[in-house]
Amino acid sequence: MSDLSSTPEGDLSPSPEGDQSPTPEQDSSAAPAAPAIQLLPDVEPEKIPIRIHDMTIAYHRKPVLWDVDLDVPEGKLVGIVGPNGAGKSTMILAIMNLVPKASGWARIYGKPYEEMRRIVGYVPQRESVDWDFPISAHEVVTMGRYGHVGWFRRPSRQDKQIATEALAKVGMAEYADRQISQLSGGQQQRVFLARALAQDAQVYLMDEPFAGVDAATEAAIIDILMELRAQGKTILVVHHDLQTVTRYFDWVIMLNMRVVASGPTEEVFNETTLNKTYGGRLTVLSQAAQAVQDYERGRG
Repeated sequence: MSDLSSTPEGDLSPSPEGDQSPTPEQDSSAAPAAPAIQLLPDVEPEKIPIRIHDMTIAYHRKPVLWDVDLDVPEGKLVGIVGPNGAGKSTMILAIMNLVPKASGWARIYGKPYEEMRRIVGYVPQRESVDWDFPISAHEVVTMGRYGHVGWFRRPSRQDKQIATEALAKVGMAEYADRQISQLSGGQQQRVFLARALAQDAQVYLMDEPFAGVDAATEAAIIDILMELRAQGKTILVVHHDLQTVTRYFDWVIMLNMRVVASGPTEEVFNETTLNKTYGGRLTVLSQAAQAVQDYERGRG
């Protein structure tokens, strides 16, 4: 069970992703010989929103992520894509130091997450939250202010007003006093997005924010994410729908237990990297190839 604070709690070790993942020896497609990973060697570490170096993570001695080196540039809307069990959610948790690492590290603007949590907004998977927890939508969003006021101080009138404005931003103002358990899946997702907005973060980590929501909610969420990007924020999103990758993201990370490729979407999201990432799964590849073709036609 995850509580409704800014980070999840509980035993994270028996990860479903870890249980599903093949080992490096079993899945050669997850470990391409020459991944096209664009790092930022000329940028000072304290100016890089997310940097991961030599990171390997294993659950019960079974690798989930290995040898990950990754830089995420500032002011980008970044998608993490890959098959089930690729380690996408684990990467988000690893950035927040919520899973043990066999090696390596992750940094937020050159510092560990613990020193930078105030500027990091997190939207968890819906499945990781106890929706029966007796709390209102407004109270959930107000929790996004705790990094500013501290856990042992009552939120001020200004903090509550910021929470109210965040709910209005996501179209949930009229549900402010509604118990979170009484909301639909899409409404719950909007509330958690509002909590992240109330935090006024510089870096946002979002684990499948579009999962299980209707088309209207998805459109509302992506509009907000693009607005955050326009403000210079950095948003890292675990994403499954390959058909929308080229429309939603300007930077993409192709992941299958290790980083297959990372860089601008128009350079990285192509049939070659898709084949390496998904191992030739024809249904997925044909769907993605059509998305790539549509994107290229749109650019022309």
